[in-house]
Amino acid sequence: MILGHLKWIVYFLVGLLVSVQVYAQDSIDNNDKESLVGLKSNIEAPVKIQEKDSLQEPIPIADSLKFIKDSTNQKLEKEAKKAKKDIVADTLIVKTENEGGNKGIEDSKIKELSNLISGGNIFYTIIFLLFGFVIIRVITFILNALAERSTKYRIAFKGSIPIVKIVGWVVVVILIIVVIYQPSVASMLAVSASIGVAIGFASQDILKNIFGGIIILLDRPFVSGDKIEVDKYYGEVVEIGLRSTRIVTPDDSLVSVPNAVMMNSSLSNSNAGEPNCQVVAEIYLPLTIDTIKTREIATQAATVSKYIYLGKPITVLFLNEINNKRSFYKMRVKAYVMDIRDEFRFKSDMTELIITELVKEGVLDGKF
Repeated sequence: MILGHLKWIVYFLVGLLVSVQVYAQDSIDNNDKESLVGLKSNIEAPVKIQEKDSLQEPIPIADSLKFIKDSTNQKLEKEAKKAKKDIVADTLIVKTENEGGNKGIEDSKIKELSNLISGGNIFYTIIFLLFGFVIIRVITFILNALAERSTKYRIAFKGSIPIVKIVGWVVVVILIIVVIYQPSVASMLAVSASIGVAIGFASQDILKNIFGGIIILLDRPFVSGDKIEVDKYYGEVVEIGLRSTRIVTPDDSLVSVPNAVMMNSSLSNSNAGEPNCQVVAEIYLPLTIDTIKTREIATQAATVSKYIYLGKPITVLFLNEINNKRSFYKMRVKAYVMDIRDEFRFKSDMTELIITELVKEGVLDGKF
């Protein structure tokens, strides 16, 4: 009897163990299935499972992974298309904004230029130019008058006239820009660049002369009032302009020499900014003349001349020259005159005085 009870107890325990194992296996299968379903629901929308499929066998793991991969690819494609549409839309918006901004900038520039070039600004510009022209002319007239009244300061007054003209016009232009137009820095630079390019292409020769005039004023190889010789022309400088230099020749002709020629030619300056200058009087004499006596007479004649400047030496030279197969002495009397404008008067005075004294002293035959 005891053995019979033990047998039933053993059967019970074996059945209990089998039940526990089956329950454990079912729990494991259910957990695996829930994990797969949860993973799929995180990637795409929940999949509707029909009631008739709920009783079917669980989906194999390989099919689940394939389904997950396909769903992931579809989602990525949708997101890529959406991102592409967003980029295209943003690009169109930025392009539209840029076009609108550029149009606004162009409109503002046109408006600014129209405000600058107005009838009132042009009228006041003409008034300023006329006013500046009158002021510069008055100052130039006063300086010329002072120069003509004083031989000592003639060169200084005349030399300052070109500088006064340039400075005066620069001041007038600056006043017109600052007071009337009042442009912005960008507009002023743009207009200046455009004008510079246009002038550079249209008038290269004029620019050469202008730069030559500026260099002459800065380097000062000569000033107004000097006696110079350049490019076969000799005379007194009466005006140094931006384009040309004007010279009065001994025969009272006014010659305009371009400043570019002045800069590229050899130049001789007789007085170099001083009121006095050296003058050479030449007289032809026979070879039989007494050179010692003649030198004394020539020196005395130069000393008593009313044009002589005694602050510098007097030199008498004799040179031999042949003219028409005849040999002569060429006497050269070098002396300085107080005023460069008396150059030719001094030459005439020397010729008359020396010849008269030589004949009077018997050194020279009156029939020569």
